[in-house]
Amino acid sequence: MITIIDYGMGNLRSVQKAFERVGAKAIIADNCAAIKKADKLVLPGVGAMQPAYQKLQSLGIIPSIKEFIESGKPFLGICLGLQLLFERSEEGRTTKGLGILEGDVKKFKSLKVPQMGWNQIKIKKDKCPLFKGIENSSNVYFCHSYYVNPQDKDAVVTVTDYGRDFTSAIWKENIFGVQFHPEKSQKIGLKILENFNKT
Repeated sequence: MITIIDYGMGNLRSVQKAFERVGAKAIIADNCAAIKKADKLVLPGVGAMQPAYQKLQSLGIIPSIKEFIESGKPFLGICLGLQLLFERSEEGRTTKGLGILEGDVKKFKSLKVPQMGWNQIKIKKDKCPLFKGIENSSNVYFCHSYYVNPQDKDAVVTVTDYGRDFTSAIWKENIFGVQFHPEKSQKIGLKILENFNKT
């Protein structure tokens, strides 16, 4: 069972429907009990990092998310859900993240933001199970003004060119994260979600 975390900041039903299209059982939940019972966990998200962190904090589920990841079960962060994994963001003065991965979140400088629409992913790590069967330079759908800057460059799976190459997907042990929206990325996105369901 895939549990999609509901903290009021994401197109949850779209993510759930996309998983259902690839034959996965997915529920939406906002409590510690559901997180603990999950086989796989998904943290989606649209919007700003500071209110997102505050909402996760107010629900009291941050310790459960960290415990789930530490258990070694598959975890997927989507868009803002990827950014939340890191220590801090340039948004505002400095915005705190979950600190699960080392690194920060930076804003695109001197570029039109948000980056909204289709762009290519360049695959840097062939063995990532999330991208099995995905061709290099495939197009996926983005909507974001910030990007992650992982300290561990070995965790970078794909990069995308938007004025410069930025990290568009990461993989470290049981942790997966994508900056784009697989639920909006048609056939390619569905294949990625199917691969996650099979991890």
